Amino acid sequence: MTQLKTSSGLAGGVIVALVLGILAVAQSGCTSGRHSPAGFRLPENGDPARGKAAFVELRCFGCHTVSGEQDLPQPDQAAATVPLGGAVSEIRTDGYLVTSIIHPSHRTKSAPTVDGESPMPDYSRMTVRQLVDLVAYLQTRYRLTMTSPMYP
Repeated sequence: MTQLKTSSGLAGGVIVALVLGILAVAQSGCTSGRHSPAGFRLPENGDPARGKAAFVELRCFGCHTVSGEQDLPQPDQAAATVPLGGAVSEIRTDGYLVTSIIHPSHRTKSAPTVDGESPMPDYSRMTVRQLVDLVAYLQTRYRLTMTSPMYP
C-alpha cells in the first residue's frame, strides 16, 4: 500500500478546502427567499409607490384586488376577481411574479381561464421600470405565514 507523503499537510489542506467549497456550492443552491437563485433577480431599486401607480395606470384593478388596499378602484363587475397579496405559505419570488405578469397562462389551474388561457391582456407595452416597480409593490402586499407540518 502506497502512502502519499506531503510536507506540512498540504494534500490534507487541499482536500479540506475542496470539501468546504463543494459544501458552499451545495448550500447556495438550497437558499430560498424572494431572491432565490431558482428564479432571477430584479434590480433592488423597485419603488412600491410607483408600482402601485403602475397597477392603476395599467388597469390591473379591472380583475385584481390587492390585500390590504382600500383606496384602489374596484374590479369590473363582469370580470372574475383574482386576489393578490395576503398570507401565503411559500414565498412569491420576483421570478414567479414576473412570469405571472408576462405569461399568465403559465399557471392557470386556479385562475379563471378562457379555453385554457388566462384572460389577462398582453402587457408587452409595459416598460421595464413599470415591471420592476410593480413587482416591488406586489412584494409588499404578501406576508409569509408559517404552517404546521403534517405528520402521518
